[in-house]
Amino acid sequence: MKKLDESNPEPRGELQLRILANRTDANISGDISGGWLVTQMDSAASIVANRIARGRTATMAIGDMSFIRPIKVGSVVCCYTHLISMGRSSARIMVEVWSRMPEDELRHKVTEAEFVYVAIDDNRRIRPIEPRISRADAPD
Repeated sequence: MKKLDESNPEPRGELQLRILANRTDANISGDISGGWLVTQMDSAASIVANRIARGRTATMAIGDMSFIRPIKVGSVVCCYTHLISMGRSSARIMVEVWSRMPEDELRHKVTEAEFVYVAIDDNRRIRPIEPRISRADAPD
């Protein structure tokens, strides 16, 4: 199993999603459900993937994930994303989750995982991601 990287005390990447963890998101033990958290991470990564692909994408894979600490009901949960790499039709995106109680400034890393997305067309078939043209490269 992959060891969770705790070497950086600050989130890596761009804040993509911030949400409050509610009682309805908790498991029978009163902690926020891991399934709920994976859903939030997938949503955050999909925002990046859809922007990169300039259209529809689908989740193809989620890498190993382990949890450092539980999330309490009432916590502010933040998903940070950064692009790892791009292929012809895919994007690998790392998602880090950090949480804190609303009254606290100190945030704690909860988990991280790599998400792989592929660009798809209207028929749900894999399509290439068109390369972006920078303004410097655009014709006059």
